[in-house]
Amino acid sequence: MEKSSGVIRKLEKPVLTRKDIPFDSALVFNAGVCKYGGRYVMVFRNDYGDVEKRKLSGTNNGLAFSDDGINWEVSPKPFFAVKTDEISRVYDVRLTVTEGVMYACFACDTRHGLRGGVGRVRDDFSGIDIISLSAPDNRNMALFPEKIGGKYVMLERPMPVYSRGRDAFDIWVCDSPDLVYWGNHKLVAGIENVPFANNKIGPAAPPVRTEKGWLTTFHAVELIPGRGKNGWEDRWEKIYRAGIMLLDPDDPSKVKGLYDKPLIVCDRDFELEDGFRRDTVFPGGMILEDDGEVKIYYGASDTVECMASADVNDLINLCLSGAQPG
Repeated sequence: MEKSSGVIRKLEKPVLTRKDIPFDSALVFNAGVCKYGGRYVMVFRNDYGDVEKRKLSGTNNGLAFSDDGINWEVSPKPFFAVKTDEISRVYDVRLTVTEGVMYACFACDTRHGLRGGVGRVRDDFSGIDIISLSAPDNRNMALFPEKIGGKYVMLERPMPVYSRGRDAFDIWVCDSPDLVYWGNHKLVAGIENVPFANNKIGPAAPPVRTEKGWLTTFHAVELIPGRGKNGWEDRWEKIYRAGIMLLDPDDPSKVKGLYDKPLIVCDRDFELEDGFRRDTVFPGGMILEDDGEVKIYYGASDTVECMASADVNDLINLCLSGAQPG
């Protein structure tokens, strides 16, 4: 079985499963996590429906708090669910605290395409106020926790099906003076720069600043035709792995180092058992603690939310020892 990097330390069980949720829940995954007001805050994706019949009926988002980042208390009701004549659902939230304000990036399914959004989390946690939505098709947005050159900066993954071919997607960066108007789009890394991807790559957890630059995770997808049934669906032919790279502190479109092997894969029984889509790792939160520990929160098999940790210097060394995009 494929293994995660040796620098990664995983907990012995998920931090959240559907059994921890006090409302209708089938799958709990792809959570955004940050530290705010002295606590850890999590917004997790919650797909609900009939687990026994393997049938999903909808998506909302849950809210949870923790004092240690490991043991979580889930709020008794869903955090928010947006549904209008245009918007059918909002999901896969990533949280970033910038200048004392908590922001959320998210994916947004609409009648006219998949859009990425930016919103402000209300101080009383009663919901998220949408600030801006991208043009279709775009998603996997992750906001940097500091302005760079006086501007907000965000990673993104546009989905140019017509010009690139299906699923040939890359990681880009853009900036904004006000979180509304986004421009100056630049390529960060292409799928050709990641040896363990042949299908698509994209941003994962929001970056953290280190002495060497911006450390950030990404997801990398390998398509294996004919792989067969690997979960609830009749066919799941993809493997999602988590990677790690280091970006220039002043110009995050420049990659200082990219580790050329997977950082995190599904290699524990609790990450694979009864998985909706097995062998799927998707980081949504990364926290750098004062002692140098990095907590990485990730969805496993689109079914449970897990956490792993590593020393920040070990992660940086992986990036600087790995292949770099040309």
